[in-house]
This record gives sequence, structure tokens and C-alpha cells, in this order.
Amino acid sequence: MSFEIQDLPDVIRVIILLNLRKGTYIKKTVLKKRIDKVCVGYTCVEMNELNEAINEMASEGLITENKDRIKLTPKGLRLGKEWQSLLLKKEPIMEIVAGLVDGSITGLVVILSAVIANLSASVTIFAALLTLSAVAITNFSSFLLGGITEDMADIMTLQTLISYSLSDNPDKKERNKSLILIKKLFVILDREIHRSNIYASIIVGITTFAAGSIPIVAYLTLDEFYPFNIILSLGIVAIVVGIFLVRYRSKKSRVNWKITLIETLTIIIIATVASLILGVIA
Repeated sequence: MSFEIQDLPDVIRVIILLNLRKGTYIKKTVLKKRIDKVCVGYTCVEMNELNEAINEMASEGLITENKDRIKLTPKGLRLGKEWQSLLLKKEPIMEIVAGLVDGSITGLVVILSAVIANLSASVTIFAALLTLSAVAITNFSSFLLGGITEDMADIMTLQTLISYSLSDNPDKKERNKSLILIKKLFVILDREIHRSNIYASIIVGITTFAAGSIPIVAYLTLDEFYPFNIILSLGIVAIVVGIFLVRYRSKKSRVNWKITLIETLTIIIIATVASLILGVIA
């Protein structure tokens, strides 16, 4: 199955891939009802059309059949995951990366500022809460509003391209069915994308606050063990950046971890130094 959607069976197959996410068996009649819910009042898909799409997917090794039940194969699950990533924007890659980076930089700046300026514990706590809260809330609101706007723009463009591709179908009846089905599908995707962006925004806010607060808590809790507390807190930042962030970025971008490490450290060092310089100037 290609990613190009040109006719009704292609649309049905995309819906099947989105519905069979967990790789468990599902009855064909249940799947038909789910597709009917997408249509909302329209008779978009007949049972024979659904069976045709299922047979094509089975021949391509995407699903397996067991009497009147079907489930995705490992190949189908991988392809379904790609469609989910494209249409539903469910994997918060940017949010996790941004949260870890911003939180680590904020925590690092607060700790270094406290050491350089010899701030008391109470002042450091106040500065940490104020700074981390501001960064976390800013990230939350930015990713919520910006994410919804960007994703909706992307999804509208994708819908236009798919509709244009379907409009070339010479079979008028099938073409109309396909266009109705894809239109209704994108209405549902609209709601899913809003929900996904809310989750993603919460993730980036929590990740930012956690990544910054953990080293600060370590620094303040072990204040009497100076300078061990500084070493430990900076070590926590190094672990978050060097292991979790670099490993995550390397895995998702499929780039060698050494290159990712250099990129990440460069950005964090520049941002931290710039923040400290601006703090001194202010």
C-alpha cells in the first residue's frame, strides 16, 4: 500500500489502519460500524467495499484474517503508526525535547547564578520557582496555541492534496463517496489533533518544570555538603542532557549520537552563557 490516496479502497485502508492501532482482533461488523460513524448519516461504504479493501490489505501482508475477525500484522502496525504520526500528531517529540532543553538550561542558570552571586536558599528558591514557572507556563501556552495552529494548517493542506488526488477518479459514485468519507474523517481528526495538542502542551510544561527543578532541589537540599551539592546538581543536568535528551534525539532523528551530543551541548552552552551575561548586565 502506498501513501498516496487515489480511490475509495485507499481511504478505507487508512481508516482501518487508524482503527486497528493495538494489533488486536476486531470483527468486520464492528469495523463497519466505526466507518459508518465517520460518515455520520451518509452511507459511504458498503460491506463488499470494506471486504475488497480488507482482501487487498491481506494480500499486501498488512492484516491477517480469522473467520470474520481481522488484525494488523507487524508490518501493518508499523504502517499504521506512520499514518497516526502523520494525521494525529500523537508523538510529542518536539515537546519532550523542548521541555528537557528549556528545563535543563533554566536549572543550570539558576544554580550557577546562585553560586556566582552567593544567593541564600530562600532567594534561590524564589528565583527558581519564578523562573521555572514562567518558562513552563510559556512553553505550555506557546505549544498549545502554536501547535494547534501549525497542525491544523498542515492537516488542511493534507486534506486538500488528498481531495485533489481523489477527484481524478473517473467513477463518479466512488469519487463522491471517497470525498465525503475523507471530509468526515478530517472532521474527526480535527478533534483528535486538538486533544493531542492539549496533552502535548501539558507534557512540555511538566517536562520543563521537572527537568529544571530536580537539579535545583538537589543543590538546595545538600547545601551543607558544599561543594558536593554543586557537583551533584550539575551531574544531574549532565545526565538529563547527555543520556535522556541526546539518546532521545538520536533515536528519533536517526542521527549518530555523537553528532546529536555536540549539537545539544553547543546549544545549551550558548544559551546558558547568554543568560548569565544578560543577568549580569541587568
